[in-house]
Amino acid sequence: MAKRPLPSARPLDSFDREILRIVQQDNKTPQRMIAEAVHLSAAAVQRRIAAMEQAGVIRRNVALVDPDALAVSVTAIVEVFLRDERTASIDRAKALFRATPEVQQCYYTTGGTSFVLVILTQDMRSYEALTRSLFSDHEWVASFRTLVALDRVKADTSIVIP
Repeated sequence: MAKRPLPSARPLDSFDREILRIVQQDNKTPQRMIAEAVHLSAAAVQRRIAAMEQAGVIRRNVALVDPDALAVSVTAIVEVFLRDERTASIDRAKALFRATPEVQQCYYTTGGTSFVLVILTQDMRSYEALTRSLFSDHEWVASFRTLVALDRVKADTSIVIP
């Protein structure tokens, strides 16, 4: 998903930043409660949230689901090494990883590793099948290395807002 720049006419101010801190913790917080916390009217909070959604600051409103509740027991951090760093190879990999629901996060990286993925699957058998379709079936993938998480110590989506 491409990042959209903020409109230059309205950069984020301290009210916007405080609103973001609140909605990052719980986006179902009633706007009247946000308004009380940031000392604005509920209508002003509503307008600011709408403006931040329009500008792409707030990209989506989602529910964070506990993987254990759905018996999704394998979290794998995977380093992917491409055969080459040509644009076509990178673009193919990005498209494939974006289109794969089990790939929760994908980072195009420097330092020898082409991509780092966070993958969630139900079990190791599912993970093995996924690795075949993601890596073994594509000639542009040189190799991959898997780190299996033993425990999900912290999995958060909040961004520290300066």
